[in-house]
Amino acid sequence: MQEFRDKKKRGERITALTAYDYPTARLLDESGIDMILVGDSLGMVVLGYDDTTQVTLAEMLHHTRAVARGVKRALLIGDLPIHTYDTPAQAVASARALIEAGAQAVKLEGGVSHIPQIEAIVAEGIPLMGHIGMLPQSVREEGGYKVKGRTQSEAEALVRDGKAVEKAGAFAVVLEIVSPETARQITNALEIPTIGIGSGEHCDGQILVTHDLIGLFPWFTPKFVSPEARVADEIRRAVQVFIGRTRSSKD
Repeated sequence: MQEFRDKKKRGERITALTAYDYPTARLLDESGIDMILVGDSLGMVVLGYDDTTQVTLAEMLHHTRAVARGVKRALLIGDLPIHTYDTPAQAVASARALIEAGAQAVKLEGGVSHIPQIEAIVAEGIPLMGHIGMLPQSVREEGGYKVKGRTQSEAEALVRDGKAVEKAGAFAVVLEIVSPETARQITNALEIPTIGIGSGEHCDGQILVTHDLIGLFPWFTPKFVSPEARVADEIRRAVQVFIGRTRSSKD
C-alpha cells in the first residue's frame, strides 16, 4: 500500500472505478486504472435496489469473485456491506471472506465511530480503505444524499475522522460528497491519499461508479458526473436494429 502514499507525495493522481462483473473488470484493468472497487453500489446499478442498505455479504462475495477473475494489475478492493462490521470480530470475519473471494483490500464506511473495526481488520494484515463524508449505508437515516462539511463544525469533525482513520492504519480514504474546501483541508492534513467522489478537485485521486461514467444507468446520474459515453443509448439502438431486422426477415 506504500505505493499510494508515494503517489501522493509525488503529486500523482490516483484513479479508481467500480466493477461488478468479469468483462468490466478486465476492461478497466487493461485500460490502466489504479484501483477497482467492487462497491456495494451494485445494489442500485446491478441488482435494482433503491439504495445500498439491502446488499448482503453473499452478494458482495459473488460479485467480488467474478471481478477478481478479470483483474491482473489493479488493486482490487471489496466493500463491506451494511451490518457486516457492527463489531470488530464481525468486521474481521467479513473482511476475511472478501479477501478469500479475491479482494486484495477492503473498504468500510465510518470515521471515529468505527476505529475499533478498522484497527481489528488492519491487525489481521488486511489492507483497509476508509470512507467518510456522505455514507450511503446511512442514507435512510440522513434522508438523502447531502453535501458534508459545509459548516465549520462539520469540517472539523471530518478532519478528525480522516486523522483517526489514518492513525488506525487505513492506506487511503474515500471522501464522498464533501464540500471542496473541506476536502482540501482533509487532504492536506493526511499523509494517506484521499480519493474523492463528488468532493471537488483537491483530493489525491478520484473514483466514480463506472455505470455513471459510461452512461450505462440512464435512469439516474449524480449531479457531479459528466458521462464520457452513452452506452445505454447504444444498447437500445442495437436492440432496436435486431428487433427490426428479425421482424422484417422472411421465413
